[in-house]
Amino acid sequence: MEKKVKHDEAPSASTPDSADQPLTVEKKGKHQDAQDGSPPDGAAQFLNRELSLLEFNRRVLAQAEDDRLPLLERLRFLCIVSSNLDEFFEVRVASLLAQHTLERSMDGMPETLAATLARASEECRRLIARQYGLLNEEILPRLSQNGIHILHRSDRNAAQRAWVKEYFDKEVRLLLTPIGLDPAHPFPRVMNKSLNFIVELSGKDAFGRGTAIAIMKAPRVLPRVIRLPDELSDRPGACYCLLSSVIQAHLPDLFTGREVVSCSQFRVTRNSDLWVDEEEVKNLRQALQSELHSRQYGFAVRLEVGHGCPPHLSSFLRDQFGIDDSRVFAVDGPVNMSRLLEIVNSHARPELKFPPFAPGFPPKFNRNDMFGILARQDVLLHHPFQSFQPVIDFIQTAASDPAVVAIKQTIYRAGMNSELMEALISAAQNGKEVTVIVELMARFDEEANINWAERLEEAGAQVVYGVVGLKTHAKMALVLRREASGLRRYAHLGTGNYNPTTARNYSDIGLLTSDASLTADVNEVFIHLTSMTRPKQLSCMWLAPFSMQKELVRMIRQEGAIAREGKPGRIIAKMNSLTDETVIRALYDASSDGVRIDLIVRGACSLRPGLPGMSENIKVRSIVGRFLEHTRIFYFRNNLKHDIYLSSADWMNRNLMRRIEVAFPIRSPALKKRLLRECLQPYLSDNVNAWELGSDGQYRRRKLRSGQKICNAQQMLMDTLGASAQGEPVKGDQTWT
Repeated sequence: MEKKVKHDEAPSASTPDSADQPLTVEKKGKHQDAQDGSPPDGAAQFLNRELSLLEFNRRVLAQAEDDRLPLLERLRFLCIVSSNLDEFFEVRVASLLAQHTLERSMDGMPETLAATLARASEECRRLIARQYGLLNEEILPRLSQNGIHILHRSDRNAAQRAWVKEYFDKEVRLLLTPIGLDPAHPFPRVMNKSLNFIVELSGKDAFGRGTAIAIMKAPRVLPRVIRLPDELSDRPGACYCLLSSVIQAHLPDLFTGREVVSCSQFRVTRNSDLWVDEEEVKNLRQALQSELHSRQYGFAVRLEVGHGCPPHLSSFLRDQFGIDDSRVFAVDGPVNMSRLLEIVNSHARPELKFPPFAPGFPPKFNRNDMFGILARQDVLLHHPFQSFQPVIDFIQTAASDPAVVAIKQTIYRAGMNSELMEALISAAQNGKEVTVIVELMARFDEEANINWAERLEEAGAQVVYGVVGLKTHAKMALVLRREASGLRRYAHLGTGNYNPTTARNYSDIGLLTSDASLTADVNEVFIHLTSMTRPKQLSCMWLAPFSMQKELVRMIRQEGAIAREGKPGRIIAKMNSLTDETVIRALYDASSDGVRIDLIVRGACSLRPGLPGMSENIKVRSIVGRFLEHTRIFYFRNNLKHDIYLSSADWMNRNLMRRIEVAFPIRSPALKKRLLRECLQPYLSDNVNAWELGSDGQYRRRKLRSGQKICNAQQMLMDTLGASAQGEPVKGDQTWT
């Protein structure tokens, strides 16, 4: 039987023992043997991961509800919720449906797979109802008041209707192919997340048969949001209409001699995981190229229909896609709300958006003496408050510097257009030894990464694709430079992707360094990834899946031991997600020992804080604001040694045991203080964008107390690190002083 391996699957038997064996526990924790998930008060030890993800989307939706935010930004957050829910169904729900059994849910309670799915679907239903209610009852009316009109068919005046008719005839009609269903015209294949229509007809067709249902796909080449000419409007401002409205208004033109009884838009969401045959695949890139097309037709996990879709047509579609009622959603608006981002991104109304922000640059950092500066000191970059440009300059300078002999880099999400990738190609063309670890299985970025891999190979770079079955998620770049004293290593290590676009919207930390032991560890990791040999003992970095989970547990338990001696034990950690049971149990033990623990977790959190006797010393908060919180930073007081590690890894089992990840220490006392001052303390003090997790599993927005000073962590960092705060030019100046 063919063995299919999912790209996030556990390591195979060939993985070194330290990666594929359970964590060896020298000191058995107080909660280590709990199998029924019942702490002293009877509540479950762990919160459900799926429901926690949906709770995160409720916090994002709260941004859209917040009338203090600019109107178009509220619409943006509304669209982000739609995009997030798409991925939730494509990945999380699809993963649950692919399982045959589920002995217990993540919250520790016995539960059937069907019950888990039902709970998630019901939460989605409430979330989606609020989302569309907010769109129709508040956002769209407010947009109209501000001169941005999304017109339904009945809202358009005569001149606009005539223009839309001409647009339909010239741009749309020739691209439409309605399919009347009968034995010779079976139900067509419907692509993932595509816009489609189901049409019910009366009368008989041209051959005297009573074919009652037709299916029509909306062409992918057409824009989903269409701006109407301003001169045709009798309203102040800009008028738009949706492609779905244009098509539905002219359906009778497509069915001559038939009456359109009803029509509804619909959209199906499909499983989007890619699978490869680990034993048979010879070339991962070629295997993925053939799999990418099939992703569009994975098994169906959700059906969205217009709210006016007749029940019998909705049932007909449900049966065609094999979806049960719990995953059929009737929506009062566009079935793909995220398409409204086109209005947000294109509409020039700065007063309806966040004020423009220009990132700052590192003080006293000159790109013309980059390696000289790094030879003397480490440079810490805090994105997006500081520019990502120094990282690009690091690689571009290395590519053109005659003294640089080699560049090595990992690539997870570079994007379709990337100066950084062009610099690596240029370096290879300049005769330097360029090695790039391209992760081809970066979900939804596979095609872009395949294209870059091909271009890099054509330029003469050595390209490898990491480890089959494990994602290479570590963010590292290494430069080898020939200097008077011999070869010297320079490195960049980061918590986020080498993607300038996301670096403008995601909070992340990057470190540029020439530290001998740290860069030696980076080099060892690259050798491990290219040679597939067992990695040597690293001097200061943690490497997953080999040591990171063990080291995290060791550091947590160390704080517990300090607390048991009557000294202050303190842990502060910031990450995207916390779901690894082994780490959570260690945190529970540390809390019981008296360690004070603050966790800043943006998304899913399975730890339940505030339970007497188990987690009463743990506080969990989530920050949702203008920028996406993405930094992973782990602080351990350690008797005033103040150990700080940065990483690309969340505290999830997939990151700690099924990915290639690194965590690296910050050694400079000045940089440690800066990280505490910028990345942790403001987020613990935030009373604008902070949500606190209760022991009941519910998040509550932190409220400003009477007389309390407003603290918005992101705004503070924009004010203190942005270019305007430093009085520095944004572009055109190559020397940052």
